[in-house]
Amino acid sequence: MADPEVHHLFHNPIADHSFSADHGTLAVARDSYVELYGRVGNAFKLKDELKGHDKTVTSVDIAPHSGRIVTCSQDRNALVWEPSPTGYKPTLVLLRISRAATFVRWSPSETKFAVGSGDRVIAICYFEEENDWWVSKHLKKPIRSTITSVAWHPNSVLLAAGSTDAHARVFSSFIKGVDAKPEPSVWGERLPFNTVCGEFLNNSAGWVHSVAFSLSGDSLAFAAHDSSVTVVYPSGPEQPPRAVLTVSTQLLPFKSLIWKSEDEIIAAGYDCEAFRFKGGESGWQLAGPVEPKGRDAGAQREESALNMFRQMDLKGKVKDDTQLKTIHQNTVTTLRPFESSGGRVTKFSSSGVDGRIVIWNA
Repeated sequence: MADPEVHHLFHNPIADHSFSADHGTLAVARDSYVELYGRVGNAFKLKDELKGHDKTVTSVDIAPHSGRIVTCSQDRNALVWEPSPTGYKPTLVLLRISRAATFVRWSPSETKFAVGSGDRVIAICYFEEENDWWVSKHLKKPIRSTITSVAWHPNSVLLAAGSTDAHARVFSSFIKGVDAKPEPSVWGERLPFNTVCGEFLNNSAGWVHSVAFSLSGDSLAFAAHDSSVTVVYPSGPEQPPRAVLTVSTQLLPFKSLIWKSEDEIIAAGYDCEAFRFKGGESGWQLAGPVEPKGRDAGAQREESALNMFRQMDLKGKVKDDTQLKTIHQNTVTTLRPFESSGGRVTKFSSSGVDGRIVIWNA
């Protein structure tokens, strides 16, 4: 397997990142602005900065087809950046929230985007042609706390959301005049706005950090603060799910997860590396780290202890052993699919608190 592609951009945390469809542009959320990098050979060089927020930017997403960039921030605002020959032009979105905006993602149709917030609402934003601005409708009930993550179903109507009230939920975000009537699915048939199509809780009711629909949209996975990953298989509208499978781990909690295929999930977070989960309706299990490890860890520990005493004996000093044995040197904040082929993700990218962007072979 080819080595991961590592880009150490700076020594600041990256809250979120997004690649353009051609992978030539990389947007990273840094402090109160977004940096845009262009690919030059094997590296990424800074080419522009999007400055429109006055507090920390919490999330960024590039629409694959239109190239529009949406950003949201703790200043309670979202901005849509339109590409133009002279640069990106920002348009303010009327979110109507009184707490920080926490997470944003374009729908696959690119006619809408969803903004999670600390105001116990999700703003579903769409462009109103007659007034020439971006407006929003709120998904409210039964959310009782901050939204940490949202994820779109392939039909651009259903939306999954994870929250600090420990629930992962699936909502309908159907907006008349914007969305086509979706095909019936295991999540429901008649889907007026704010229909709750599913509400799920894991065993220990930990904060939900990340949610993701499978590539088909027929199952849902979420990661919680109790270091677990839960996979839900719905059976149909108004029916209890066919299966709710939770994998508990001895690792630190996961901040982000993606589906590689219908039978494999990749998750990463506070352990500073990505892990694979494999399974199906009969059960899921942790399959191990994505990052290939060198020699046996026990032998490495033994040798490093021997070296430490040798250094102390010869030089009277101890080697600074703060370097982690993983590529990321701090928490992984976001995982993103990078390349797909034949209904499977073949490459994915990760961003971290260490200021690194890494492109992995899945």
